[in-house]
Amino acid sequence: MDRNTVLVTGGSGFLGINLVRHLLAKGAGPVRVLDIAPFDYPERERVEVLTGDIRDEEMVARAMQGVKWVVHTAAALPLYRPRDIITTEVEGTRKLLRAAADAGVERFVHISSTAVYGIPDHHPLREDDKLDGVGPYGQAKIDAEAVCGEYRAQGMCVPVLRPKSFIGPERLGVFALFYDWARDGRNFPMIGSGRNRYQLLDVADLCAAIWLCLTLERDRVNDTFNIGAREFTTMREDYQAVLDYAGHGGRVLGFPARPVIWALRMLEFLHLSPLYKWVYETACEDSFVSIEKAERLLGFDPEFSNKQALIRNYQWYIENMESFRNASGISHRVPWKQGILGVIKRLF
Repeated sequence: MDRNTVLVTGGSGFLGINLVRHLLAKGAGPVRVLDIAPFDYPERERVEVLTGDIRDEEMVARAMQGVKWVVHTAAALPLYRPRDIITTEVEGTRKLLRAAADAGVERFVHISSTAVYGIPDHHPLREDDKLDGVGPYGQAKIDAEAVCGEYRAQGMCVPVLRPKSFIGPERLGVFALFYDWARDGRNFPMIGSGRNRYQLLDVADLCAAIWLCLTLERDRVNDTFNIGAREFTTMREDYQAVLDYAGHGGRVLGFPARPVIWALRMLEFLHLSPLYKWVYETACEDSFVSIEKAERLLGFDPEFSNKQALIRNYQWYIENMESFRNASGISHRVPWKQGILGVIKRLF
């Protein structure tokens, strides 16, 4: 059996497909995908696809056969039910690590999140800062990292990456709301003044960081790293760049944060808005991490700034609109229903 297989969990997702393409371009493989969702991409004939749940021990054991490297991107996003978030993030990660250890997997790269820092009181955030999960998603990410730590202590190589919100080809979700307004030439309302700094990340740069963790010396990568854009300005400036690129004269308009947040809390409670607490309660705050450790130990060198990443994602959105025009859901790969925000859009 070929011991060079790379297993990508969550390979049908936004990060998953971008990573699969990155691995294929690097000549890695064979590449195997494990996801509960169908793998409906042109690369279907170039990868081995397993359809199943990472919480299914029998399926996970099967997926680990002949695997050299695992990249664990599968996750239940914040809009999922709390039980699904916890069982997927924590129990699923534990089952994957147990099976990887039993199969003699060389490296297991775990994709975590900067959500583990909660809503902090200082910036930039560093890897040794306090972890404070907000809601089931943030806490589950912390607990999953703890499981990774257990297996690292047992001798496994388990790099953990904490990426900022990442965007790029195939990314829709909450960003589709903004791109829809930009395409239609609407002004875009922002929670607060927009003068806060909110770091993003292009998915291509995240894939590059994952590749470094798979290929550099074990002692350099067997650690935890923040991953984000090196260049970013304020929310107002970065998002205005997309409106300028769209070419309709749209402007970013700031609104007092507290009243807007209270209104969004009520709309979320009434199921009239797709925005959840982590989105609207952090949108007006500074949010950026230090990537110095990744730069120093991994040689991480991000190519895209916030503005470049947002515009690259918008270009993909415009070019591919017909393929997802009638789709909606709660994942990053489909637009979210705008709900009452679609009505409010008409006012801008």
